[in-house]
Amino acid sequence: MTDLPFLSVEAVVIRAVRVEDLPALEWDGVYTSYRCLFRDMYEDAERGRRIMLVAVAGSGMVGQVFVQLSSTDTQFADGATRGYLYALRVRPAWRGQGVGTRLIAAAEAALRARGFTTAVIAAAKDNTGAVRLYQRMGYWILMEDPGEWSFVDADGQEQFVSEPCWVMEKRLE
Repeated sequence: MTDLPFLSVEAVVIRAVRVEDLPALEWDGVYTSYRCLFRDMYEDAERGRRIMLVAVAGSGMVGQVFVQLSSTDTQFADGATRGYLYALRVRPAWRGQGVGTRLIAAAEAALRARGFTTAVIAAAKDNTGAVRLYQRMGYWILMEDPGEWSFVDADGQEQFVSEPCWVMEKRLE
């Protein structure tokens, strides 16, 4: 799926994840360890507890973003006013063409439609491109976060992640 035929960014469609999209979320094996997590997130989305959006060009997935609507850490998502955008990914060949911007805008629109007034997103401290993109879209740095979390991988093993990041937020109008 990495060798997608060239299509213009105008041909990209942003839509909700479908069950048949779950294997493609593994990005050609890069995120296979998240397989169980993706399935659980999809079930949450089906129940209206989460939003999962993908960018599709032709028959290939070129980007994604997920939105957590509520969390035990309410500074990220509180279920009523604050939603947390995460797992924003755009395939390298499609970067710099507006796909990430469109995914974020679609996620923000979905939050607004649910009455949320604030969007929160995190950027790895070393991902200056993401920080610039988010700032261009109206996000400002709220705080630092150690970015430490864990998940159970596709083999049933607990995996620990540590990715120090900037937590950024934007008022949705």
